[in-house]
Amino acid sequence: MHLFYCPDISGSLYSLTEEESKHCIRVLRLKVGDTIHITDGRGNMHECRITDDHPKRCSVEVMSTSFTPARSPYRLHIAIAPTKNMERLEWFLEKVTEIGIDEITPLFCAHSERNTLKLARLEKVMISAMKQSLKSWLPLLNAPLEFDDFIGQPRTGQKFIAWCETDTGQQLKNLVAPDSDRLILIGPEGDFSATEVQTAIRNGFVPVSLGDNRLRTETAGVVACVISQIM
Repeated sequence: MHLFYCPDISGSLYSLTEEESKHCIRVLRLKVGDTIHITDGRGNMHECRITDDHPKRCSVEVMSTSFTPARSPYRLHIAIAPTKNMERLEWFLEKVTEIGIDEITPLFCAHSERNTLKLARLEKVMISAMKQSLKSWLPLLNAPLEFDDFIGQPRTGQKFIAWCETDTGQQLKNLVAPDSDRLILIGPEGDFSATEVQTAIRNGFVPVSLGDNRLRTETAGVVACVISQIM
């Protein structure tokens, strides 16, 4: 199955972007009459037949369309501090896209080692992961926010802050409620500051542990995603 991402696909006839056309015709060497699938990243999957195999403007005819509902009755949102090494952040985005997540917000914290991001590059990583895992939903990647700007925004559902120093004994896996939206904060390598944790608590966040092991930021984000999926 060859899957392409075209967020603006509509109607029965459509032309791929130049980038997707090149991949379809030059890389995969597909021809007129071959079948491909196109998703808009919002749950719609279109089965299409190539009608023009031009490498810069490949045209297709939409044969059928199916819709896949959201993966679960709840929304999972992870706000995570960007890692100093961009490859680690990209790895996190790739894996949670494959596993299943609804929304991601990069979070600049007091101990953050990075304060700039190229969102277009990060979104390409997520699109590639969506296509490779044959999914029809692309997670929402928000623009980065400072911790204080993010924390006070009104939210529904459960709110957690993963904190290495928590001594409450509360583990995320024991607190996630079925069918409830959940927002999980993941801090930088130096963890959240005490001030940030107290600010989060005042805004309704519950400090939690992800387990007994000390985890890197990107690993903690993936673990939080997995725990949320299986609970």
